[in-house]
Amino acid sequence: MATEFNYEVERASFEEETVLRIEEDNPAELTERPPVVTIMGHVDHGKTSLLDTIRKTRITEFEAGGITQHIGAYNVTTDKGQVAFLDTPGHEAFTAMRARGAKITDIVVLVVAADDGVMPQTLEAINHAKAAGVPIIVAINKIDKANADPDRVKRELAENGLTPEDWGGDTITVNVSAKQNQGINELLEMILLQAEVLELKANQKKMATGHVVEAKIDSGRGPVATVLVQEGTLKVGDPVVCGVQHGKIRAMLNDRGVPVESAGPSIPVEIIGLSGVPMAGDEFVALADEKDAKQVSLHRIQKQRSKELAKTSRLSLDKFYERMQQGDVKELKLIIKADVHGSIEALADSLTKLSNAEVKINVIHSATGTIAESDISLAAVSDAIIIGFNVRPIPKVQALANEENVDMRFYNVIYNVIKDVKDAMAGMMASTFEERILGRAEVREVFQVPKVGAIAGCYVTDGKIERGQLLRLIRDGVVHYEGKNASLRRFKDDVKEVQSGYECGIGIENYNDIKVGDIIECYYLEEIRPEIE
Repeated sequence: MATEFNYEVERASFEEETVLRIEEDNPAELTERPPVVTIMGHVDHGKTSLLDTIRKTRITEFEAGGITQHIGAYNVTTDKGQVAFLDTPGHEAFTAMRARGAKITDIVVLVVAADDGVMPQTLEAINHAKAAGVPIIVAINKIDKANADPDRVKRELAENGLTPEDWGGDTITVNVSAKQNQGINELLEMILLQAEVLELKANQKKMATGHVVEAKIDSGRGPVATVLVQEGTLKVGDPVVCGVQHGKIRAMLNDRGVPVESAGPSIPVEIIGLSGVPMAGDEFVALADEKDAKQVSLHRIQKQRSKELAKTSRLSLDKFYERMQQGDVKELKLIIKADVHGSIEALADSLTKLSNAEVKINVIHSATGTIAESDISLAAVSDAIIIGFNVRPIPKVQALANEENVDMRFYNVIYNVIKDVKDAMAGMMASTFEERILGRAEVREVFQVPKVGAIAGCYVTDGKIERGQLLRLIRDGVVHYEGKNASLRRFKDDVKEVQSGYECGIGIENYNDIKVGDIIECYYLEEIRPEIE
């Protein structure tokens, strides 16, 4: 139709597929690539120490409380070839990160402590690896310990679907000791043997693609992303798209911080030169033209923005309906700032899970980098608490926070964040009050005192009567009046309390209809603060 009217047809809508063309690989161009190994397992079973021994460098010393807070990607050269290692954190709060670690991996090394056995996070790691369809090699660590029992570990593994090879199954198990440097070579041999079976190949001669393992803002270098190249070769100067971010690679550093010019398949590198901090787990693609990279990035930002707008408008209506149904729900608003993106995801995930019927946790903003003035303004407007994870504000920001009365909390271990948020939630939840009976007294005589009213002459039958506490007047088993103790005397003296077996005079606030034979019960209400498990 267009040619009929002498017009030329042009595709107006932008489509990513036209720019990010996926080339079919020529089998002749495929070459062997190193395996990507993810180390998984329960917290404190020695994952980082094992990787440490393999790499002969120290990572745990820099981590708060000896817990790995970020995913690290490392390249290790052995006599028989290279291996790329991903170290995923062990705490259950990092489940999201661990799941992502399994997606870009070829082999999972499951670390189980010989003295501790299979734990909840060990099972979690097994499930992730099985879901990703990845072979598992089990490293039974800490065999040098006195109470180590590798056979118990094997038995527990067999119960959970991983039957060791020496028991007739197909799961490779290796006894290692990271501290004593035992069994490390055997483990590497098994990894390379498994890699041979998998026949891992990739094309080095095309534009690079891969995934972001971790991303952060560095004060001197700007946005920095750790990427794992999966296909092709990434070179300095390549225009790339990382999720919604784009940029031209200004510099590349290997896992030891040494600048490199290029990185092939299965090589983890840190790249500098992106427009912003990508999300951990984002796919990155190298393109021929920087203009194309920018166009894809803008298109994705637009799509993300429209998605978020649709989400917020819909959410507010849902919330409004929810509040109408349940009465007002208390909300604890949080702003999370952390040094790396993986920590944010894990924190937001575990904190949101704490929400209950009475208090809802809402992470209104989260980003990498230090706490800025804009965060303080947002917190002031929305009554939010700022949580800084491995970040500190500049004095100017601190002063602004004090001025605006914004609560800022700083942490470097995730357990402490969760504990404090639980406490804050418990503070927002309504307390319950339980009645505690102090004592009972029987009215033996009633005295009418001018300008004061009726005073009950009583005999304390059990417990004690205390001045100023709550009272209940019971006549023939029926409660006639509930009020407060106005006065308590023994003979002519005011007293604080009267024990059982003694006589006293009791005045009841604003009540004079006291009769002989009435029972006066003295009690108080104990406040029971809610606790979150």
